[in-house]
Amino acid sequence: MPLILHGLTPIHWAVAGASIALITLTLLAVANRRLGVSSGLEDLCSLVIDQPFYRRTAVTSGRPWRLPFLAGLVVGGFLSAALGGGWSPTWALGMLDRAAGLGHGAKLAWMFVGGVFTGFGTRLANGCTSGHGIFGNSNFEIPSLVASCCFMAAGIVTTQVIYRVVF
Repeated sequence: MPLILHGLTPIHWAVAGASIALITLTLLAVANRRLGVSSGLEDLCSLVIDQPFYRRTAVTSGRPWRLPFLAGLVVGGFLSAALGGGWSPTWALGMLDRAAGLGHGAKLAWMFVGGVFTGFGTRLANGCTSGHGIFGNSNFEIPSLVASCCFMAAGIVTTQVIYRVVF
């Protein structure tokens, strides 16, 4: 099935899954660290905010690997888009534009509110979908199973509401 945005053929799920597993196991074996993205936000904040919360050893000790990891996510995403069919910044939100006709300011507000909800949920769950869904579940951690079920339920409900109400 082609990708929605560009009609490109996606990477096979088994290749993507094996790659994520390899990265996760390597990070655990080499650095004794958990794979997760949300803790990287604390690293970024600790570079500019001088508060005791951001000066904890738990935050500052992860900088040597977490900051390059975050940079790699951004660079990798850009390279994937650029090499996989072209990349150009756009304000287009596809079906949402046709249904709601939002202007630039409203789109920025939409994205900001979505980011706030995502950040709140990440802190409430004590981790992000990658930390719980990939690493926590692979270690049979009950809190990660509960968090992943909540992530999935929220995603299903949100999708149903948007597709049935907005579209």
